[in-house]
Amino acid sequence: MAQDTEQQYSDGVLPVDDEGFVIDTEGCEERETAYRERGTSRPITVVGNPVLHKECKDVTDFDDELAKLVDDMFASQRTAQGVGLAANQIGVDLKVFVYDCMDDEGVRHVGVVCNPVLTELPADRRRLDDSNEGCLSVPTAYAELARPDYAEVTGQDAKGNPIKVRGTGYFARCLQHETDHLYGYLYIDRLSKRERKDALRQMEEGTPRYPVVAND
Repeated sequence: MAQDTEQQYSDGVLPVDDEGFVIDTEGCEERETAYRERGTSRPITVVGNPVLHKECKDVTDFDDELAKLVDDMFASQRTAQGVGLAANQIGVDLKVFVYDCMDDEGVRHVGVVCNPVLTELPADRRRLDDSNEGCLSVPTAYAELARPDYAEVTGQDAKGNPIKVRGTGYFARCLQHETDHLYGYLYIDRLSKRERKDALRQMEEGTPRYPVVAND
């Protein structure tokens, strides 16, 4: 069964459901392992580095170099024990993120999104969840942040095919958080001044559990 799954997903293209959303819940272990084992873990860029504070460039070349970046991102994400990682978090100025995230029902989602755009939700679907949020680029800090508990993202996969991804609860938060990264926003940018200051204090007092790039 594992071998069949690996063959099914070897080209990195996920199947879609009846509504056109990717089915990112199947073959998760095999797919994540394959990405990660091909990749090389890189240190995480932290708040203050210019690459995190500006909009990234669109992905235009869906080539072997991009595939290598995706592999490295999965390897880096696993080293840092994260559930999502944007390219600029390892210093690469490109609109691509990867994720390996559970939703609130305990279902695992694994995938890649290039050039993501969040779908604006109608008011009647904007139920807010004010759970704690953290970020690999703001290590050891956490703060409550209200975000919609449902998210849809459109973009492209690593082969350039158009895709749609949707999630609820914690996975919805992940999709919004990673898309924010690629447009130059950290979650602490959405906090009040007092809350942001507190998060930065937590970071200053903590010790990251993974390699980071020190800011000059």
